[in-house]
Amino acid sequence: MNYEPTQIFFIVLSGIVLMLLMSGFIIVMVLLHRQQQLRNRQKMDNLRAEYEKTMLKVEKEIQDQTLSFIGQELHDNLGQILSLAKLTLNSPDEENYSEGKRLINHAIKEVRSLSKRLNLDWVKEVSLLDFISGELQKIENFGFCKTQFETDVEPIELDLDKKLVLIRIIQECLNNIMKHAEPSVIYISLAQKKDSLSITVKDDGKGFDVDDKSKGMGLHNLKSRIETIGGKLILSSIIGIGTEIKLLLPFE
Repeated sequence: MNYEPTQIFFIVLSGIVLMLLMSGFIIVMVLLHRQQQLRNRQKMDNLRAEYEKTMLKVEKEIQDQTLSFIGQELHDNLGQILSLAKLTLNSPDEENYSEGKRLINHAIKEVRSLSKRLNLDWVKEVSLLDFISGELQKIENFGFCKTQFETDVEPIELDLDKKLVLIRIIQECLNNIMKHAEPSVIYISLAQKKDSLSITVKDDGKGFDVDDKSKGMGLHNLKSRIETIGGKLILSSIIGIGTEIKLLLPFE
């Protein structure tokens, strides 16, 4: 088949135009892909920065609470032990001397225990189950209200960061209950499935309107914190009935 020069020109021109269109399409796709990569990288950087910010804030809050606890222990517990030891040792009675030595040894143990809490070593050593039991026991010791703790969970190993966040969230939930709920019972339960850990904090107090914006900031902070470690918070509350907060943390 013989082509006229004009036909050959149009065929070549069409080929060039098609090649330019293909090249332009490829360039556009490459640019879009790079933009998506940049957006993804920026998103990951933002998530990492938010995670680090949350962890620093959580560590500071736990340290502040620990210092407050230590101050109270020094005043109420250790101070009394040392005062009693002083009074005992001032007596010439040999039995009192032995009792004084026992009290001093007890005071030394208390100081060592408190020194560990000045950093976050206690968080590494304590299990989540023991922490929850201890917090509820303190509430009962204060005479605030009754508590219940139920779990079918075997002792679990959690990353320190995840444990820190969970500890702080549970502390915040309990603090909010004691400040606002006026309950007769605080109930905490742990359940473990194949792929997740469920922690439920519930009370039979006053309850509140979950749509009340004045109470939204504290809830938002709790949700943000659990989300930084890949978890989820579910809240339900009925005025006059009580409040339930469920924390869901997936296992890797």
